[in-house]
Amino acid sequence: MIRHLAGPDYRVMPWANGRGTTTELWREDRVGRLVWRLSRASVVEDGPFSLFPGVERNLTVLTGPGFDLVGDGVLLRADPFRPIAFGGDMAVRAAGVLAPSDDFNVMTAAENPKPEVLVLTGLQTIAATEARTAVYFTGPGGFAGNAVAGCDLIMTDEPCIVESVAPMLVVILAP
Repeated sequence: MIRHLAGPDYRVMPWANGRGTTTELWREDRVGRLVWRLSRASVVEDGPFSLFPGVERNLTVLTGPGFDLVGDGVLLRADPFRPIAFGGDMAVRAAGVLAPSDDFNVMTAAENPKPEVLVLTGLQTIAATEARTAVYFTGPGGFAGNAVAGCDLIMTDEPCIVESVAPMLVVILAP
C-alpha cells in the first residue's frame, strides 16, 4: 500500500521540554508503545533537546546552517542533509545556533533495528521489502506518476518510483 500524506494530515504538538513545537508527520504505536515516529521541527536557539529514554533518534537538518549537538562526552555536528544518529536517553543540547534550522527526525524504539536514512535526488526505485519505507520530499517531485509538493511524505511497503530534483529523505524502517 502506498499512502501520500501532506500538511492537513500532520499534527503540531509542543516539544516534551516545552521549548518549541514538532510537526508529527507519521507515528506508529503497538500495544501503547512507540514503534517509530517521523517528525519535523525547528531549532531556533541554543538549548536542551528533550529526553526520550528507550528511543533511538536520527536527525537531518533540512534548512539553515545547522548546529552542534553537545553533551557529556558528545559532540555531533548537525549539517544540512547529513543524517546523524544518537540515543534519545542522551542529554544533549543544541549549541552554536547562528540562524534557525529545520530538521527531519526519525525516532524508533531502541529494541527495534535502527532505521536507514538516505538523502537522494533524481529518479529512484523503491524496492519491495518487508520493511516500511518513508520518502520525505523537500521540494516538488513525484511518485508512481503522481505529483507531490515539498514537505509531502510517502509511506509505502510496495515498490514504486520516486523523483525529485530537490533532496528526498528515504527512511527504511523495520517492519
